[in-house]
Amino acid sequence: MKFIHMADMHFDIPFTVLNSRNRLGEKRRLEQREALKKIVEYIKNNNVEYLFIAGDLYEHEYIRKTTVEYINNLFKEIPNTKIYIVPGNHDPYVNDSVYKTFQWNSNVFIFNEKIEKVENDDCDIYGYGFNDFYRKDSKLEDIRIENRDKINILITHGSLNGGTVEDMEYNPINKTKLKQLGFDYVALGHIHKLDYNNEPNQSIVYPGSTISLGFDELGKHGVIYGELNKENLNLKFIPMDPKEFKELELDISDLNSEEELIEKINSLELEENIYYKIILIGDKNFEINIYNLFQLINNENIIKIKNHTKLKIDLEELAKNKNLKGLFVKEILEELNKNNYDKEMLNDVLEIGLEVIK
Repeated sequence: MKFIHMADMHFDIPFTVLNSRNRLGEKRRLEQREALKKIVEYIKNNNVEYLFIAGDLYEHEYIRKTTVEYINNLFKEIPNTKIYIVPGNHDPYVNDSVYKTFQWNSNVFIFNEKIEKVENDDCDIYGYGFNDFYRKDSKLEDIRIENRDKINILITHGSLNGGTVEDMEYNPINKTKLKQLGFDYVALGHIHKLDYNNEPNQSIVYPGSTISLGFDELGKHGVIYGELNKENLNLKFIPMDPKEFKELELDISDLNSEEELIEKINSLELEENIYYKIILIGDKNFEINIYNLFQLINNENIIKIKNHTKLKIDLEELAKNKNLKGLFVKEILEELNKNNYDKEMLNDVLEIGLEVIK
């Protein structure tokens, strides 16, 4: 059998932060649509029999009827592909969910919070999802594979071996117990980072978010394509996001003015299909105003600029002075060292204080 495994598309997410720069949020929503269209085309061209959507297909609070219709119309283009959807914490199976209120195409099956099994000629599909925005219990203990001679697949959305309090809020799954169940493939969602080839014959898989939602999701994004029988599992990552988010460090230690910095940023050779965060590093010789930079740089693919530079100043030498600046630096150094503050905190406090005293 052949399948596509995707998760965490988050259709109609506001992209509030990205929208602050060149209406990027609106562009990303269009790119979400384009990504799903590419997935459907891939399914058509490769005669893929199954599509597994492991949660957070859309944002419950923001999903529009027109978006749901767009999704469903694409599903109609692949009538011979069986589509299985598990609701996640962003698209739970609540009373006003479009999973309940919308008439989906006949090839779409939507699981709810109860464990269900769907029998096919070549495989049995098990699934369960969220019926609320949180789910503190896992249903693993309630799962029993009924026919081990067939291919058995589980689809769910949750935190695998999560170690934080937050992880415990979203269907916490114990990997050891999950392996003991004996599924031939487990299609997971919720974690936006790709995880499919970190151990031999890995069958418990996160495809990551289908398109990147921001700079906390660097690298390529897409779906997992799989070919599976009882003896073999072959997986391949297929990129579907037309863009990629990257961070780029820029040392400004040899620059002496804002004008030189703008010229240096504008001279960078940047790839067209990449969204960039520029991280300024090194010792700075002038004040940096991020707002001013964005008004004057000419590359629209630069979405964020972060200032991680340090004051070019000998603090120990300055602390020896008997003037107000020297006394301030001396007291702050003593207090911060006593309390073991990190260097970044030290730099921020000193910058603000020295700017006020100047």
